[in-house]
Parts: sequence; structure tokens; C-alpha cells
Amino acid sequence: MSKPLLSKQKQKQIAQERIKILFDQAEQAFQKNKALANRYVTLARKLAMKVKLSMPREFKRKYCKHCYKYLKPGINARIRTRDSKVIISCFECKKFTRIPVTKKKN
Repeated sequence: MSKPLLSKQKQKQIAQERIKILFDQAEQAFQKNKALANRYVTLARKLAMKVKLSMPREFKRKYCKHCYKYLKPGINARIRTRDSKVIISCFECKKFTRIPVTKKKN
């Protein structure tokens, strides 16, 4: 087995940049081709798993945790707040995700 050419830190940095690019492309492609947008999300997830990188919070909430589809509020997702939770409902798989809202620490 050969050693990786880049350090793990550098690989994670490159992966973060690519994930951001993939989600930007998914947002642009969603209007014309939903399947392509979903494919970009799948590629971003696989890339994050490959380099053992946790998906940044801003991107975690842009796809469904159950069916891994790209979510666009009002089109294929509903976002509501209730009892200090954000509830994201996916219209593709009819499931939802609850995210607790916590106060920021100083």
C-alpha cells in the first residue's frame, strides 16, 4: 500500500471546499433537474464519509436524513418551529427531522 500524497488535514480541507461547491451546484440545478441536485448531495455525503469529515451544520439541514434528497423549503420541504424545535418535513419520503433550538452561550 502506498502512502497518501496529501496529509489528512489537507484532504479534509479540500473535501470541505468540494462539498461547498457541490451544494452550490445542487441549489442551481434544483429548478431544472431535481435528480441532478440529489446526485450532488449524494456525492457530497460520500466525499465527507471518505475523509471522515462531519458535514457542516449549514449543509446538514439542506438534505433529508432519511432519503438523502436535496430540500428546498416551500417546494419539497416544510420548515416549522414548535416547542423550541425546528421541524423539517420532507415531502419526498413523508418523514421529518426535529432539531432543538438552544440559546447561544456568551
